Amino acid sequence: MSAAARGRRRRHSDGGGHENEERWLLTYADMITLLLALFVVLFAISSVNVSKVKMLQQSLRDAFSGKVMNGGEAILQTSNSVAVRTLDSAPRVVPSTPSIGRPSTPAAQASFAARREQDELQHLKRMLDAYAAAHGFKAQVETVVTQRGLVVRLLTDNVLFDSGLAQLKPRGLPLLGEVGTLLGVDRVHPIIVEGHTDDVPISTSQFASNWELSTVRAAAVVRWLIARSVPPKRFSAAGYADLHPLASNGTAAGRARNRRVEVVLQRIHALPSSDQLSPVLPKGTTP
Repeated sequence: MSAAARGRRRRHSDGGGHENEERWLLTYADMITLLLALFVVLFAISSVNVSKVKMLQQSLRDAFSGKVMNGGEAILQTSNSVAVRTLDSAPRVVPSTPSIGRPSTPAAQASFAARREQDELQHLKRMLDAYAAAHGFKAQVETVVTQRGLVVRLLTDNVLFDSGLAQLKPRGLPLLGEVGTLLGVDRVHPIIVEGHTDDVPISTSQFASNWELSTVRAAAVVRWLIARSVPPKRFSAAGYADLHPLASNGTAAGRARNRRVEVVLQRIHALPSSDQLSPVLPKGTTP
């Protein structure tokens, strides 16, 4: 082989000045490797917890629909339009306790409970007053909220009992039924039923004195209310004869006013000293 032929072979073997025509395979291999890595990453992040994603979507929807804010209007963004709805129709987030405005000390909590109870008793009083006025019993029924609680005074003459007797009259049963309904609505306060008479002495085969008469009348009212599904454990009965008059026994009208049965929803929470009611009872009576 000549020297010129050997020189051409060396130049061809070491590529002197000419690029290798197969180097593009390296770039192609690198690109394939990067694409493979990309697809692996995409596959990894596509495997998500569907339930957690739904929870996140619901949380975001609630946050931007106005459910967590009071007042104003909530704007709910839809795919094609913006729907506006008032917060009154949207579910509210219940604040955790204790919250702003809630009493934080025992004394403040007691005062708050007493004032709320006062409002409840006033509401029951208004309901009974409205019934008595609508059904012609206004002259025979008196309601008053005192330090003891809500006192419902039922005059007995020609309404609940005949003179000297302790048998309930049919005429007074609708009124007594309404009282029982309100007692059933309440379901919380202890109830004491008290019988009262005038100072005219009584001595019959059934009742030796006004003490027996007043006590048996109170017990008769208790039995009737229990029969109308008011729980027995809430009741107590007492007879006071003529010891607590509402009016003077010197007149027929005063004696008629004193002959009564009182149904008392007793307070559970004592009123603060600044809220004591005055007067709490008519003149001449005791709490």
